[in-house]
Amino acid sequence: MEQFDIVVVGGGLVGASLAACLRHLPLKIAIIEANPQAVPAENDNRVIALNYVSRRIFEGMNVWHNIEPQAEAIKHIHVSNRGHFGIARLPHHLLNLPALGYVVRAKHIGKGLHASLEATTVIAPAQVTQITTQDDSVHIEYQQQDQTQTLSARLLIAADGANSQICQQLNIPIHSQAYDQTAIVTNITVDQSHQNTAYERFTDTGPIALLPVADKQFSLVWTVQHEEVDAIQQLDESAFLNMIQQQFGWRAGRFVATEPRFAFPLSLSYSEHLTTQRTVIMGNAAHTLHPVAGQGFNLGLRDVASLAEVISKAWEHGQHDVGADGLLHTYASYQSDDQKTVTWLTDGLVQVFSNNFTPLAAARNLGLLALDALPPVKKYLMRQMTGLNSYPSNLARGRKML
Repeated sequence: MEQFDIVVVGGGLVGASLAACLRHLPLKIAIIEANPQAVPAENDNRVIALNYVSRRIFEGMNVWHNIEPQAEAIKHIHVSNRGHFGIARLPHHLLNLPALGYVVRAKHIGKGLHASLEATTVIAPAQVTQITTQDDSVHIEYQQQDQTQTLSARLLIAADGANSQICQQLNIPIHSQAYDQTAIVTNITVDQSHQNTAYERFTDTGPIALLPVADKQFSLVWTVQHEEVDAIQQLDESAFLNMIQQQFGWRAGRFVATEPRFAFPLSLSYSEHLTTQRTVIMGNAAHTLHPVAGQGFNLGLRDVASLAEVISKAWEHGQHDVGADGLLHTYASYQSDDQKTVTWLTDGLVQVFSNNFTPLAAARNLGLLALDALPPVKKYLMRQMTGLNSYPSNLARGRKML
């Protein structure tokens, strides 16, 4: 049986980032991925909103220089409420940052990480079939090309996404809640420059987000009720552009073209535990969030940064058992508050801004006005959204790993 220090189940951006973070240590690491594509996928066209701390983490990992040429900066965020006059403007200079975040396709992040995984063993496509936890190791049985193989690890990372099979096999409780909403996602072209501005507009059905991806192009995430999806998806390009223009307004210019549209049902789910014996749950396996504030991957990347710091510090002090209970307890203490806060904040935004109850609509309108008028409150919210309120790991501060 081949032995590893760490086995990561899930070769997406979170799992690959962890392996890349730890490449400076003499650890033997394997990634088991169910899909046959490269790890991480280099053909993934999803648009990812990175906040400022995520940039710092990638800088500390020495991969940001590979990602930055394809990244579009977000320097201003404009928040509004359809049918009401409340507006909040969130400028980057209020926090003295070069940008609040960046918009980049997942495939470019994947390519940026790929060169950092040369020493990592990648097993793909393969499916984990059984996990047996012992006092000093975890035995992982997997199937590949109709053959069953077994390996062992000091530490198992469950990074296999929402509806995690690893969490199910380990009987880790997952709390979930359907939002009765679907995200319609596409790219949309406008007739004027985006000026590095992202928009969040709350409507009766749910939020509309526009993220700048090119000079006159935005990534659109439009949240609608389930029963509206079929009718919207059947609209031709002209009718769709007219409808989204009516919902969003004209602040970003006139919508002139759109690409194929995709629909994704939305829900909230989170793991009851961040760790269990010799196992850490991270990324979407630990927390699947509504896209309203673009926090999902950013939170997962902070999970990575905190765990990498715990492992690095332990190794520096001669603690080479990377799955020891004390080490995992320290990691949970770093990330527990961050995960709870972001989950609560994201869910709260959905509940408050997707509700047509008249008194609540008036209250949220006043809330936006107050947010715009009170710099200390605005700064706190901006620090939360940019990740600056999270656990200050070395990577989150842009520093190299120990």
